[in-house]
Amino acid sequence: MIALCQFAPAFGLRNASPFCLKLETYLRMADVAYVVEEYADLSTAPKGKMPYIKDGDRKIGDSTLVIDYLKATYGDPLDADLTPEQQAIALAMQRLIEDHFYWALVYSRWEEEVNWPLVKDAYFSELPPVIKQVIPGLARQNTRKNLKGQGMGLHSGEEIYAMGQKDLTAIATFLGDKPFFMGDQPTSLDASAYGSLSNVLCPLFDTPLLRHARQYPQLAAFCQRMEARYYADD
Repeated sequence: MIALCQFAPAFGLRNASPFCLKLETYLRMADVAYVVEEYADLSTAPKGKMPYIKDGDRKIGDSTLVIDYLKATYGDPLDADLTPEQQAIALAMQRLIEDHFYWALVYSRWEEEVNWPLVKDAYFSELPPVIKQVIPGLARQNTRKNLKGQGMGLHSGEEIYAMGQKDLTAIATFLGDKPFFMGDQPTSLDASAYGSLSNVLCPLFDTPLLRHARQYPQLAAFCQRMEARYYADD
């Protein structure tokens, strides 16, 4: 059976990592049996980040590469019927969510002083006292470095939130009144969208992103639909 290696839940969310939540949701959507193993230490992760899976003696990292592996190994019940054009659209929307909007979400949690104590407590409160004095600051410094390396961190907070809000508007507009992003049937894009949207809608973080997302009730309705369909037994 596949072992899903990921962070423990935080902030009242199933997972505070959009990518961990994306991958667990995909496993449920594709009806792939799995067990969860919770880790905080990234040193054993094949790409130095969460999530990853263990399948027999193999370790596969990166949520998108894991899903590609699962499709090739266990079949593709979600995306096999998409046309090439639909596949292209779904990929573009996934890239918007994961490679652009995600960084605005990271900024809102790790850079904003009002939110940093929540992040620090959720991720580092269980560390030994001596280490706890050092690791949170180093992790925050590394996150800031990643934000700048990606490009988002080079902008002002106002500019970052404006970009994230435009992303949310595009996501909400594309979803419209459809039950799922590509139409009547769920696809792997919905796992990606759910992972990020459920996080931005977390009420603990009162950010411009949350307030903007609330202007589009279809986003919360989509998350509720995904939870009812794939997490009803939890």
